[in-house]
Amino acid sequence: MRISRQLSVAVLLTGALALGACGEDSTVGSEGPAPAQGDTRAELEHIHGLGVDPGSGGLYVATHYGLFRAAEDQTKLQRAGSSRQDIMGFSVVGRRRFIGSGHPDPSENQPPNLGLIESRDGGANWSNISLLGKADFHVLESSGSRVYGFDGTQGRLMVSSDGGRSWQQRTPPAGVFGLKIDPGDRDSVVASTERGLFSSRTAGNSWRPVNERLAGLLAWPRPNRLYLIDGQGQAQLSRDGGRRWQVVGSIEGQPAAFIASGTDLYAALGDGSVKRSTTGGRLWTVRATP
Repeated sequence: MRISRQLSVAVLLTGALALGACGEDSTVGSEGPAPAQGDTRAELEHIHGLGVDPGSGGLYVATHYGLFRAAEDQTKLQRAGSSRQDIMGFSVVGRRRFIGSGHPDPSENQPPNLGLIESRDGGANWSNISLLGKADFHVLESSGSRVYGFDGTQGRLMVSSDGGRSWQQRTPPAGVFGLKIDPGDRDSVVASTERGLFSSRTAGNSWRPVNERLAGLLAWPRPNRLYLIDGQGQAQLSRDGGRRWQVVGSIEGQPAAFIASGTDLYAALGDGSVKRSTTGGRLWTVRATP
């Protein structure tokens, strides 16, 4: 069955837009008093991204108050490194190597927008790669040396072919809050936007509508298995690049972040917990908690 026939466009898009509405070009703490250091549950109520280290299997959670980690054999999330910077876009590049964006820790003397930043030690330390003070990537995806980033400061899509050191600007079809790269073709992407789903086979140079009645967070582990979780928490599968969808399960809550690692799916919820599915989205179990 097609989810677009079950739920109205307005409900789908309203729920999905709520997923990408947080962190609008503000520094950490601008939304009110920051949680006390060590109050992990409160710090994890504002999740922006997820990642799994391919070397250790550790789960990483990027938040408004820094980066958190749960080892492969643990469920308790603990702070990774000491920085409390607001990590917006977040992507695992390789073993202990991550890229991100966002806003600095209030104690740091840096511009309000971090551009593209990188950690090569599992999130303990971060350094700038490019666009310091010029970009805030709310969406960030990488595949090898190819990086796609949606800059929330100017509503532009940026594309890099050298790991984020230099960029080319693209015009997205609408505001982007989710984007995934085809596992078989780095020039091919699907974007979840304020106007529904769009695809590009030209690295963002041109776009075509795929499904303008559906939106949500995306994961794309294999070419014929594109997943979406909508604003209602329903997990859906498309085998044709996003045109037709089948509901396969539910995470039972609105997602804050969604990724695939190998064949496993991970979804963060608003309470700071992270669920995992090893069954293609049909069944979900708790992977990590505050």
